[in-house]
Amino acid sequence: VQGSVGALEQSLEKLQNENVKVKILHSGVGTVTESDVMLASTSNAVIIGFNVRPSTAVSSMAEQEGVEIRTYRIIYEIIDDIEAAIKGMLDPVFKEVVMGKIEVRETFKVPGAGIVAGAYVTEGKIARNAKVRLVRDGIVIHEGSISSLRRFKDDVREVATGYECGIGLDKFNDIKEGDIIEAFAMVEVERK
Repeated sequence: VQGSVGALEQSLEKLQNENVKVKILHSGVGTVTESDVMLASTSNAVIIGFNVRPSTAVSSMAEQEGVEIRTYRIIYEIIDDIEAAIKGMLDPVFKEVVMGKIEVRETFKVPGAGIVAGAYVTEGKIARNAKVRLVRDGIVIHEGSISSLRRFKDDVREVATGYECGIGLDKFNDIKEGDIIEAFAMVEVERK
């Protein structure tokens, strides 16, 4: 993982030109922390995360401090985005909005469907058509879509906070007890 950090730093530094300088204030391995947010806030910087998810507390703090946290799963997407920002061509801008979170309480093997999670909606709501990511110990394990969403034996379109549900992920079976599944949407942000 430390090798990814070094390779990414070198690639980003190569993007700078005579008008724009790329300055990496801090790099490290692991999830985004509150001290990362404070450093970015005082330095007027953007936080780039690779294969990590900030906790709810860190995301809230970043929003209060006006710090943008961008998370990626593919290194070249980071490089492409930074390059586009340098060239001033980053429109439209999309912001990720977390619609809901569920906690996996147990898992079941269902013939023909694979692994299905018995889960509890802890925040927001989970919609059947939402994009989802599975987070284990602060690390993004999978990003994709929902293959099934049920309450008892009924297929449902959404499940709200405080309710239990059964959820299956499309083409993914490595779901474990304690995993967090986040439902999110990409919303276009008006550029200022």
